[in-house]
Amino acid sequence: MLMRTDPFRELDRLAQQLMSPGTWSRPSPMPMDAYREGDRYVVAFDIPGVSADAIDIDVERNMLTVKAERRPVAKADDVQMELSERPLGVFSRQIVLADTLDTEHIEADYDAGVLTLRIPIAERAKPRKIAIGGGSGRREISG
Repeated sequence: MLMRTDPFRELDRLAQQLMSPGTWSRPSPMPMDAYREGDRYVVAFDIPGVSADAIDIDVERNMLTVKAERRPVAKADDVQMELSERPLGVFSRQIVLADTLDTEHIEADYDAGVLTLRIPIAERAKPRKIAIGGGSGRREISG
């Protein structure tokens, strides 16, 4: 049987163990994707194994903060851990939101370990037509 080996895998594992899990004062980063979907922005965070009640979402001015905590699973007294690679602790991400986004109407969904935020674009930031007054004819300029 052939096995693919990675000489740096063990080094990566040791480095991650030394960096200890995230704490509330020094959280670990969480991966995310951000994209525009029509008239709103969508931000998706990967936080598998975190219960919905352990997720905290705050918006202050234009700063969006997402914090989550993955706690250890309670085990029986006779259980001996053989391998533990899943990170535990606190994870956090902060994003500066543009002034053109409507932070009053953010929607949040959590499904299958993915937290998805949908942030609508503010009405004042959407394109609109402006009428030109005066003169004999009336014209519109598209903006």
